[in-house]
Parts: sequence; structure tokens; C-alpha cells
Amino acid sequence: MKTESFIEFQNVSKSFGPTKVVQNINFGIQKGEFISFLGPSGCGKTTCLRMLAGLEKNTEGLIKIDQVTCSDANKNVFLPPEKRNLGMVFQSYAVWPHMNVFDNVAFPLKMKDLSQDEQFKRVQKALEIVELDQLSKRYSSELSGGQQQRVALARGLVMEPKALLLDEPLSNLDTKLREKMRKDIKQIQKNLGLTMIYVTHDQLEARTMSDRIFILNHGQIEQSGTIEEIYKKPATNFVADFIKSSDH
Repeated sequence: MKTESFIEFQNVSKSFGPTKVVQNINFGIQKGEFISFLGPSGCGKTTCLRMLAGLEKNTEGLIKIDQVTCSDANKNVFLPPEKRNLGMVFQSYAVWPHMNVFDNVAFPLKMKDLSQDEQFKRVQKALEIVELDQLSKRYSSELSGGQQQRVALARGLVMEPKALLLDEPLSNLDTKLREKMRKDIKQIQKNLGLTMIYVTHDQLEARTMSDRIFILNHGQIEQSGTIEEIYKKPATNFVADFIKSSDH
């Protein structure tokens, strides 16, 4: 018997005016998987992530999270982002300079009806996971790029989300820091058993972190599978050329 996917896109499309940027996409993601959306700029990977988060409305199709329909274009069903219980980490860290590390991470909890004690516990736990518990009183101007990215990561984790969505989160870091953060994010994901969906154009990132990779081109999934499946048996000429183009 086929198991229900934890996250599901059924015939999902997105148009901006007359331009269709995502075309009839179908996929399922299991709980605890690390999935990368990989592809060139403008291929639709960030739009897919934003539709899942509820930051964009799909113009066609159905999106389900944990068996709950979050968005159905045909039935005009749309759950706003705050009702989806997903964490999001953006390319720009979005760390507020007027708040210290603790308050930056605590910010999403202010919207929740949680006691001060519960908020404190959750923030401490999130800071420990990203190894920033010693820096909770520092301001962003005193943090390195890598530390700011960890603050953004902790803020994504503090809500104890059903899944964490990451949009090119390491692209502003230097090579050495990126390498370390890749390992750290993967370790956090494994330790927590958390579903992560990661947008990148960097093949090395996708290869070293993912359980499965979805390769996108012109708003469509050209191929999805494990690293081995894609690299040993590319399904289309585009995939074959793409994976050759920046072979490390």
C-alpha cells in the first residue's frame, strides 16, 4: 500500500500575469527527508518553496502538508503562512540589528500564546542546537556572517516547525564557512529528524546534503531521485548537460 506523502504537490502551477513560472509540478516528500531543489536561476525553485510556505498562491493545483490541504486553487482554499507551521530561512539573513540574538530568535514566538517560561526554554534550546547559546546577548553588528546565518536558522527552528524551508541560505558566505555550515545544517537535520527542503543552484551543496534532489528547468521537474540515480542515469539531455557543467 502506498504511504501518504508528508508534503505533496499535485498539478501545481504558478503564473505571474501571462508568464507561467511553474508548470504542472507533481511530487511527494516523506517525513524526515532532506530534499534539494536544484537548477539554474529562474527555473522556478524558489517559487515552489514560496508556494509551499504560503508566501505565494499557486494559480493551479493542490498543496498538502501532513495530509492537510493548505492550498487548492480550484476550491479557493488557502491557509496563510502562519497557519502552516513551517520554518523559513532566507538568503538574506533578516537579522534585526536593533535586537540581540535572543530577541531575534524569540521574535516569532511573540505571536504565539506561550508563557514567558516556555518562550525562554524554546529559544535556549534553538540556540543550543545552532551553538550560539553563549552569544545570546550580542547584537548582529557584533556577529560574523556565519553567526548571523545561525541566528536565522535558530529562528526557523524555534517554532518547532513541521518542516524547515531554506532558500539559498549559504550563498552570502565564503567557501570555508559554507563548507562548515553545510555539515552543520545536515547534522542538525539528522539529529532532529526534521524534514528540510533546500533551494540551491550549487551542485556540491545538493550532492553533499540531500537524500533526494529535484532538478528543475523552465518551471518543470526534469528529474528527481537520489544523487546516484541522477548522476548515473540522467533522464534528459538538460540534466546530463547540467550535471556535467559544474562537475566538481
